[in-house]
Amino acid sequence: KLVQTGNTALSEDIELHRRIMGTGMLAEDLQGLTMPEIYTYPCSPHLAAEIDGRPLDLDKIEAATNTLAAKYDAVLLEGAGGLMVPLTRELLTIDYIAQKGYPLIFVTSGRLGSISHTLLGLEAVKRRGIDLKILAFNMFPKEDDMTISNDTREYLKNYLSKEFPDAEYIEIPEI
Repeated sequence: KLVQTGNTALSEDIELHRRIMGTGMLAEDLQGLTMPEIYTYPCSPHLAAEIDGRPLDLDKIEAATNTLAAKYDAVLLEGAGGLMVPLTRELLTIDYIAQKGYPLIFVTSGRLGSISHTLLGLEAVKRRGIDLKILAFNMFPKEDDMTISNDTREYLKNYLSKEFPDAEYIEIPEI
């Protein structure tokens, strides 16, 4: 997690991931490597940093990422709220990804409104030359009426095949 907001000491997201994995907190979690920046106010990172009176330390995030990358074959960096979320007053999450040259896994869903959000995000990814590796369609939570979700899924698969032919499409099942 690049930045966690709305927490005080440990990322609730990381704690949930570890519970699902059945591992408990890892040494890297306790060292702050998996959540290098945590802010108390639940909002976008740029505002949370201002409210807490502590600027976002991009060097700290990069150092944590590099430490994890030296130990593991792959490191997943989760953003805070979406590609266009401001990390600082001058830097969006998507621009940080582009500057670092990181490949992208874009997670979406079939909820009402997600098709527009996803297509806008993919256009921004293309414009910045980011390497889209995977479009992951989250099936959770399962809708009672799957009409919109099914159409969104098929539309995005078709769009992906035309606009990002090297990207993989996967579905994340409801757990």
